[in-house]
Amino acid sequence: MTAPVPGWLKDLAATAAHRPVPLALRPPANGGRAAAVLLLFGESEEGPDVLLIQRSSKGRNHAGQPAFPGGGVDPDDGGPVAAALREAEEETGLDPSGVDVVGTLPELYVWRSDNRVTPVLGWWHTPCAVHAASPDEVDAVARVPIAELVDSRNRLTLRHPSGYAGPAFRVRGMLVWGFTASILNDVLAATGFERPWDGDRVEDLPPDVLRLARR
Repeated sequence: MTAPVPGWLKDLAATAAHRPVPLALRPPANGGRAAAVLLLFGESEEGPDVLLIQRSSKGRNHAGQPAFPGGGVDPDDGGPVAAALREAEEETGLDPSGVDVVGTLPELYVWRSDNRVTPVLGWWHTPCAVHAASPDEVDAVARVPIAELVDSRNRLTLRHPSGYAGPAFRVRGMLVWGFTASILNDVLAATGFERPWDGDRVEDLPPDVLRLARR
């Protein structure tokens, strides 16, 4: 039995084009590689959830970091939607036929990897088993309940040695920070899922995470 797209996700897609892009994530006028990530939401016994991967600690870019499935847009993809679905299938074993694409969020720029990233909004109407299907790229895959993301005990502000501080989440054994956490933070607020949390709970980026991030 398939699950219909929930109203909150339809509303997010409908207002996506009007959402402001933070200055630090605004794409430059020229340059940058086209890329896409899949924000795949579904429904389980624990309520709404989102699919996250833990990138391989052996990778060159964003090593060891939790992320949305995704990657570069290849010429054969024809655009970010197809690229996001293809990458998700390669990384997690996802069956794209079980996904309804409901829209995209504005393009965002990740300066460290020089990627212009289009977040693709998907609804997992017919979930399938997922796993780390590409061990060279992915260490783990998890469906993370929204209830865990909005739990104040799992939320904090993470400070980088550069002085940048941003939202972060501790869920399912993962420390979600940076680009992925920023998107999750905005989506939770936009959909009304966000709950009060202590923004003054600030921690420094752990040394082992920082070491991987600096590769």
